[in-house]
Amino acid sequence: MPPPKVCVVLHDVSPATWDACKRVLAAVDGFARIPLTLLVVPEYHHRASIGESPEFVTAIEKRLALGDEVAMHGYFHQDEAGPKPWSPSDRFRRTIWTAREGEFSALDATAAAQRLAHGLRQFDRLGWKVAGFVPPAWLLGPGGRAALTASRFRYTTTRRHLVTLPDWRPYASPSLVWSVRSRLRRNLSATFNTYLRHRLRHAPLMRLGLHAADAAHPDAMRFWLDTLRACLESRLPVTKSEWLGLSP
Repeated sequence: MPPPKVCVVLHDVSPATWDACKRVLAAVDGFARIPLTLLVVPEYHHRASIGESPEFVTAIEKRLALGDEVAMHGYFHQDEAGPKPWSPSDRFRRTIWTAREGEFSALDATAAAQRLAHGLRQFDRLGWKVAGFVPPAWLLGPGGRAALTASRFRYTTTRRHLVTLPDWRPYASPSLVWSVRSRLRRNLSATFNTYLRHRLRHAPLMRLGLHAADAAHPDAMRFWLDTLRACLESRLPVTKSEWLGLSP
């Protein structure tokens, strides 16, 4: 049997969030230098694109040289699409639960394909190889799914699975993730993720989904470092591409 693995993923990486990202990365690097999967947003919330910040580009290239990988994480990371009126379930999922961050939840195939293409061009100009696309908030509607199937991306992920493309073959791997927008959400996150960590203790892959926003919350960062410490006692750290066996 192959040894179990752990995959540490940092969401919402961009020039606009880089100060917070650096704090998360420093905490992880200070504990153990392991390969990470960095979910990069090409133009986070319509702010500076990834190629416009020399500091950001240099920092990411240093991490790539040390074994990290980049994946595309939406394009704007904002859900600005219809349809309206929404059903009650859509309204809850896209506003209350995800705070209008599920960018690819309601895009049609044409709009989704355009954003995927724009993002890939930015990665290509920087010379950054990218195999994965992760929709913000893990929300992917029919249009986004069609566009992703026709793209050159080789994997995507959901809250519960890693998925190879274009065949959409799923591999069960629930992600631990915190919501830090309120004290109630943080308390619920601590309880649920502690339970999930125990339930997945024998799983082939443990996914730790950190966010840039976690840097501002010591309770979240303490949980991640404690979990990483426990994982590294018996698990090998890998990127998503490595676990899926995808060549660079």
